[in-house]
Amino acid sequence: MLEYKKITLTNGLRFLYHEDRTTPMVALNVIYDVGARDEDKERTGFAHLFEHLMFGGSINIPEYDTPLQMAGGENNAYTTNDITNYYIQLPAENIETAFWLESDRMLSLAFSEKSLDVQRKVVCEEFKEHYINKPYGDVWKHLRALAYQQHPYQWMTIGKELAHIEQAQLADVKVFFKKHYNPQNAVVCIAGNCSFEEVVALAKKWFEPIPAGEKYIRNIAPEPTQTAARHLEVHADVPSDALYMAWHIAPRLDPSYYATDIITEIMGHGNASRLYQKLVKEQQLFSSIQCYHTGSVEAGLLVIDGKIRNDQSIEVAYEAVEKEIALLLAEGISDFELTKSKNKLEAMIVFEDMQILSRANNLAFYELLGDAEKINQEWDHYNAVTKEELMQVAHRIFMPNNKNTLFYKRK
Repeated sequence: MLEYKKITLTNGLRFLYHEDRTTPMVALNVIYDVGARDEDKERTGFAHLFEHLMFGGSINIPEYDTPLQMAGGENNAYTTNDITNYYIQLPAENIETAFWLESDRMLSLAFSEKSLDVQRKVVCEEFKEHYINKPYGDVWKHLRALAYQQHPYQWMTIGKELAHIEQAQLADVKVFFKKHYNPQNAVVCIAGNCSFEEVVALAKKWFEPIPAGEKYIRNIAPEPTQTAARHLEVHADVPSDALYMAWHIAPRLDPSYYATDIITEIMGHGNASRLYQKLVKEQQLFSSIQCYHTGSVEAGLLVIDGKIRNDQSIEVAYEAVEKEIALLLAEGISDFELTKSKNKLEAMIVFEDMQILSRANNLAFYELLGDAEKINQEWDHYNAVTKEELMQVAHRIFMPNNKNTLFYKRK
């Protein structure tokens, strides 16, 4: 059970506090309720661009990293299709430095053509390095566009195309900041060696004076139900053929999420999984294979992907995967598989909660989902999944008309 306290400031900013006196450190985590799904389809990549811009200096602090390093801290950030997350870890005695830094960039970035130009070039180089020039780098560009016909999950976090970042203008950036980066659209969590009274005082000192801004109301139409299987073949300069198969799954808060997670664990998580044992070790069709889901807040994807051995054909490998899915649907799973998967998931939950940074991140994320208390209910949800429930979910997911297949072939 993870204990925490919560306050909401007068400007609408939600603050969570978790005490841990066994560490000399504190972690401060800020989640903004904005991701790639909130972008204009003609101006994608802005949420990720902001991840970089937020380190380019704010209204009262020209350089973000230097004072943090002087305080013995470290920081980073990441962007997904759903959220943007910033986090700091530093010695507890320097906790106010974290409040000072994060509040100032929430108050206002130091917008300038120079800063935008620098970060735009950084992101463009990242796009080229990881998504254009890297083998298999554009897989998710193709797979997302294949699976999502209307929902903004159809583009990658870094953006749909390079031109959208290259053409980003300062006026567009300012509008995006004002819309999304304000107290009403954020959650802050402090975890570590500090008192609740200290955190409340610092929150009111540094964050409460920030104008509330307008609450962003998300209005994204759900992806229409897929009515027929889709198939795409791509040829690229890669060392081996690769197979990608994706099926639509329910949103993160749907009760079926937990059964879906266990299905991926059984089918393709680790060397003991069904797909690895059958298709890598026994039949030697794949050099590697895995099954996972995107974990998206809105309706996501369950994915199977694998690299094909060069002495095997992708068509034969595809049929072998289909056979394993058919076997799952026809015969179900054993008590041993279900228990083993639950044990692994329980261990993962416990291991993740060992670090204060993870606790701060997770508490803020669950609060963003609607209620931080959900973090204390996760294991109960997993443990309650039955074989019957799991098979009902599997039959819904692996319907023939719900499948998207990408053959990624070497030239």
